[in-house]
Amino acid sequence: MKDVVLNNGVSIPCIGFGTYKATTEDGYSIILNAINAGYRHLDTAALYENEEEVGRAVRESGIPREQFFITSKLNRNFLGYDNTKREFEKSIKKLGTDYLDLYLIHWPRPDYGTDGFDDWKELDRESWRAMEELMKAGRIRALGVSNFLPHHLDNLLQSAEIVPAVNQLELHPGYLQKETVDYCREKNIAIEAWSPMGRARVLKDTLLSQIAEKYGVSTANLCLSFGLQSGFIILPKSTHIDRMKENLNAEDTVISKEDMDRICSMPETGWSGEHPDRETVKP
Repeated sequence: MKDVVLNNGVSIPCIGFGTYKATTEDGYSIILNAINAGYRHLDTAALYENEEEVGRAVRESGIPREQFFITSKLNRNFLGYDNTKREFEKSIKKLGTDYLDLYLIHWPRPDYGTDGFDDWKELDRESWRAMEELMKAGRIRALGVSNFLPHHLDNLLQSAEIVPAVNQLELHPGYLQKETVDYCREKNIAIEAWSPMGRARVLKDTLLSQIAEKYGVSTANLCLSFGLQSGFIILPKSTHIDRMKENLNAEDTVISKEDMDRICSMPETGWSGEHPDRETVKP
């Protein structure tokens, strides 16, 4: 599996295992299966409430901690300098590690309608200041954000000493967020794709199904290969070990330029309905 070198020189595997809603039943076993399938990049968050399961699976895998790349995220409702310091300590305690490879601000604003929703600019800058201090102290190897649009990043960069290494976004065929992706590339911010296979509507799309058949792969695998060829770090998830292994093989499919262009030209499809600047609207 190839690595991507971030803007601070830290390497990150280009395929990670997304744990959101992947651990609703026997979470520990699912994470351990992913590790046994070959995943070393694990993506969790305080919001997912599975950091303990991720940490236990890493420890009991018998594989040294330094061979893993572990990401967690600051809950959007605990933005601010002091909150960030406290929430970070809670996360690493649950994970059973003394450092994180990557720590992200999960969303740029607190939940819609809460007291802090309109104070996001100062809250983001204060959270980032706390994260910079944690990184300088050797507690975090790389810093980043999630679901940040250009105006959120502009605000952060007004006072940041460290440019984010990563922006994690919803990205898949039918939802490519070109303006934000272009902005991040100009700033040398690596792009991670959450939900890289989209929703059920994406996997049933006629064009994608036809192109997948041409390459002899599943539509899901085509979506992952598209993400990799687009230059994204991808975070697929599955609870089935066979699909976990199949997802790791997404690098093997090379999509032609013509087919990449056809996929890029799709109408908007499969958006989750989650937007950082307003109340969640389900499609």
